[in-house]
Amino acid sequence: FISPNPGADNKVLGRLLLQNGTTPDCATGAISPRPTPQAYAVGQLEAVPNPTLNPGFIYTGSKTELNNFAVPAITLGQALIPQTGDWANPNPAIGFSPFYARFASNPGTSTIIADAIAAQGSFALVWLGLDDFFLYAAFGGDPTKAPLNSSGAFAGQYGAAIGALLASNPNLKAVVGNFPDIFKMPHFTSVAYNPIPLDAATAATVNGAFAGYNQALDGIAGAATANPAGFGLTTEQAAALAAEIATRKVTFTVSCNNKALISDETLTDLGPFFDALVGVAITPEQRTALEPYRKVRQTTSSDILPLGAGSVLGTLVGGNPLLVNGVSVPLADQYVILPSERDAIIAAREAFNTSIAATVSANSSRLALADVSTAMANLVTAKATVINGVTITPNINPPTGMYSEDGVHPNSRGYAFLSRVFIEAINAKFGATIPLTDVSLYSATGLPIP
Repeated sequence: FISPNPGADNKVLGRLLLQNGTTPDCATGAISPRPTPQAYAVGQLEAVPNPTLNPGFIYTGSKTELNNFAVPAITLGQALIPQTGDWANPNPAIGFSPFYARFASNPGTSTIIADAIAAQGSFALVWLGLDDFFLYAAFGGDPTKAPLNSSGAFAGQYGAAIGALLASNPNLKAVVGNFPDIFKMPHFTSVAYNPIPLDAATAATVNGAFAGYNQALDGIAGAATANPAGFGLTTEQAAALAAEIATRKVTFTVSCNNKALISDETLTDLGPFFDALVGVAITPEQRTALEPYRKVRQTTSSDILPLGAGSVLGTLVGGNPLLVNGVSVPLADQYVILPSERDAIIAAREAFNTSIAATVSANSSRLALADVSTAMANLVTAKATVINGVTITPNINPPTGMYSEDGVHPNSRGYAFLSRVFIEAINAKFGATIPLTDVSLYSATGLPIP
């Protein structure tokens, strides 16, 4: 994600635009465009969500005339608690969001749902809950950055939100949306699991650097197999450890498609085994050098690298040419979705969609379901569709792509496409005749700029 706060150079990074790249493709030599954040001029703080630095951030219009209560990067639970808009305690860990606080009717007391109810609308469109699993995925399954909501908590929160809306007005009706498969979004498909290009000299240097690490792994596997009890292991556990260690050796080749080095918290912690080798096979200095590699391996095709990993891979740590992210330095948790994390995210989405469907079924006379999941799955399967004379594809690629340059949020044409899903659901459920959006009136991703 692009930080809205000033960086070390005192600049604020704004929206992404597709720009011509600078690095030739390793295999083809072609220079492809890439999403690039646009920097504001130094001192230009209009995008900073902090009223102390940017007083214009606070909404000063009439709060009683609002009818749109959508808040970016918000979870379902945050829509129900007053802490979300509390400037007096702006702590994200307990749910604070400056994007709600900027227009909250009573910051620190009101909630998003309560403000929506206070608007006294007769019809609502609700598409809450995607970020209850998407943010966790976007941050590589790192719960310290964004936790994954549980299916039980989601069901309770969703029931509370929809229940409060319906109870506020016996005549109110609504359309609610479910969630698509996020792993089909460009944000999770644009960076390959094996994206590291290395020439002969670099590959030889890196392999030489990891020779000692690989030897240490061999030493651990051999010692544990020969004397399981000495390591507090059974024979079966020692065999399993040796098999795991065999998959954790680090090897690079002269190739455009080397696997990235990553941290994997599900692996056996080799720290105690490294300790056992000190004085036997390695020196204390060598043990210190092994410390960053207690739980590392190279990626496999089952791993997913979010788009954010692309801006980190190959960069230097502290300007040191020997410390390269994804090569000699393992990628941090937030840049990799492990298979177990992927499966948890998939299960969460399915459970959340089940809760939404159950809520609609329980309120069948008042709720319509916009099946965004099926609409997007059909588009991904078809690879393209033509509506109002224009082609729409489920990617970033101009001029047909429906996604904006972050690979997550639709662009104007993409949202126009999704609006048709909601309108069709409303018309089908309530016998309405709302005209379908003409997607040709909305722009797709722009062509690359210099």
